[in-house]
Amino acid sequence: MADRYLSFTATAPGRFLTARLGLPQPAALSRWTAERPGLDGHLLHLTAGGPSGLDLAPVLARTGLPTATEAAGATTGSTAGSATGSPGPAAVVLDATGVRDVDALAEVHAALHPVVRSVAASGRVVVLGAPLDARDHHQSAVQQALEGFVRSLGKEIGRGRTVNLVRLTDAPAAESTLRFLLSPKSAYVSGQVIGVGTAEGPDGPVDWTLPLTGRTALVTGAARGIGEAVAETLARYGAHVVVLDVPQAAEDARRVAARLGGSALTLDITAADAGERIAAELPDGLDVLIHNAGITRDRRLVNMPAERWSSVLDVNLASVLRTTDALLAKGALRTGGRIVATASIAGLAGNAGQTNYGASKAGVAGLVRSLAPRALAEHGVTVNAVAPGFIETKMTAAVPLFIREAGRRMNSLAQGGLPVDVAETTAWLAHPASGSVNGQVVRVCGQSLLGA
Repeated sequence: MADRYLSFTATAPGRFLTARLGLPQPAALSRWTAERPGLDGHLLHLTAGGPSGLDLAPVLARTGLPTATEAAGATTGSTAGSATGSPGPAAVVLDATGVRDVDALAEVHAALHPVVRSVAASGRVVVLGAPLDARDHHQSAVQQALEGFVRSLGKEIGRGRTVNLVRLTDAPAAESTLRFLLSPKSAYVSGQVIGVGTAEGPDGPVDWTLPLTGRTALVTGAARGIGEAVAETLARYGAHVVVLDVPQAAEDARRVAARLGGSALTLDITAADAGERIAAELPDGLDVLIHNAGITRDRRLVNMPAERWSSVLDVNLASVLRTTDALLAKGALRTGGRIVATASIAGLAGNAGQTNYGASKAGVAGLVRSLAPRALAEHGVTVNAVAPGFIETKMTAAVPLFIREAGRRMNSLAQGGLPVDVAETTAWLAHPASGSVNGQVVRVCGQSLLGA
């Protein structure tokens, strides 16, 4: 269903009226297209807290955005063209990994205060932080302070711009993450804190256009909605996609698979032998496993029969646990493989009428955080999750008007996301160069005003 309010606020009368009434004024987001694959403009690279030792320049150069000095004749730390009349930056990267005390936090303010206003619409601000040092409570305090700073700035920056924090120790290991966050593909990801560790890179050079060429990806619940968008995006990146859905959706699954040049697999993901059947259907193994299948059976707890509880927990959580365990035990996921599960902000913040759903999605987050280090150590496989917020689907289109409008506006971007937003985030986590991203639960919610 079209967001008519978003369309109305794009008109002159709409801007005037909503401004007078103090209503949200969402900006249309710039998303990835083949014609416009990158941000329009230059990148401003700033530093706070002194030299960090990170060699960021080569990584940032490979994002495709020219630096401020190349694009605007500005020097690092300048006001992004305000003195020259040139356009402001499309993106700002602030290296704050060297911030170790409260005095150095002032440099964060000093660096961003002059430039935030000039960042282009649908632009990006990425703050780079260091992991918390358990031996230094001053460093831990100020690095944790960056989280509050980033999330607060994300809620005030407006105009479709996003703000995120990346904790890292190695610049090359963060390349896939920086490429994602500094692109239109991350249009609905804001206010997030993403940890990037160190990991061996993929074998051979990375094809950033078709990174999944030669890889097999299985997406559950892929016959429609978000799952279909995920399948489409992985196929666009070169993967052979196996479209898995229930037997009742066999026709739709075959249609999607045929369109994407993939294959269809119909089975009940809650069956005790689902993992074994998947492994048997894919004797050559699997590179990417996307747990997307899910259901809702909403009812307040006092009115919720046991069947509504158990069916949601079985599909959304138990099946994920069973199939993951079975596929790992059988070695069906190749070394360098990726598991991406679908959580939800309902599992992080709670939602009235969804105790079953919230429990199941919080369980997914717990699975990811516990399994990730062991899966990487024992199988060479990373485990992450995406946590969608209000996404425009047929399901949300059926929600009553006022509840739907509240869901759309209660985030920093004041609009619902699209299935492709979840798909692009999933594809980044599935990327061969994302091996340093593990155990993360990344919200795709436009920085929902609910939850952490």
